[in-house]
Amino acid sequence: MTKTLQEIVDANPDAETFRFGDNPKLCAEIIALVRAGKKTATCEAASAYGAGGDAYPEVGRRDIALNWDGTPAFMVETVEVSTRRFNEMDAEFVAAQGEFRDLEHWRASYEAYFHRTGGFKSDMKLMCERFTLIEDYA
Repeated sequence: MTKTLQEIVDANPDAETFRFGDNPKLCAEIIALVRAGKKTATCEAASAYGAGGDAYPEVGRRDIALNWDGTPAFMVETVEVSTRRFNEMDAEFVAAQGEFRDLEHWRASYEAYFHRTGGFKSDMKLMCERFTLIEDYA
């Protein structure tokens, strides 16, 4: 039996809900990478969190990734949270994100993403999260 989002939220009241990416195609691609075990990390502008934004990830918290249409895709558990500047990103963390050929590809892709979603600076602060897939709702 497929669980509804409300059932999942009721069973996990501390969980946040979120979508990967900023469009349906990117969201679906990233969800597929997580399901395939190729993506175990992500990052976002640190400014997206806090007052008026999302709750900052916390180690041990389980959150619900949504498909673009708002249905539950899966639950992940945060295993590490760190911050770094955009210009301090390293190839090892980029590899854990699973969607980039190399550090240069990551830089170009994320610079474009940040321009689309609120602004880019080469020294902007990033929230970097590692996670593990807990439950798949597919």
